[in-house]
Amino acid sequence: MDVSDLVRIVLVVVGVLVVVGLLVVAFLMWRFKIPPRGVVAMLGALFYLALPVDVLPEVLLGPFGLIDDTGVLAGVAIWVYKLTRARRRLVEGGVIKTRPPR
Repeated sequence: MDVSDLVRIVLVVVGVLVVVGLLVVAFLMWRFKIPPRGVVAMLGALFYLALPVDVLPEVLLGPFGLIDDTGVLAGVAIWVYKLTRARRRLVEGGVIKTRPPR
């Protein structure tokens, strides 16, 4: 196996993961009516996971290098949950109008 083959495999795997991540973000946005800033936060977290630049690099720290990735995911998940909960309260209170079901 040549180095260029290994690079090609890694790029394909990263590309597939990014596409799957984008599909998950799109589904969550549609299903839970996530505001645009929540979508931007989820996309930012996705790109942070995909990029090789980390605060705690996995290459040097091994499994401990995943701590920052986990923290970013947890922080974004909690923030998006709070955004959707706040939106639900605004809809229930009549502040935000929604379309009637078809």
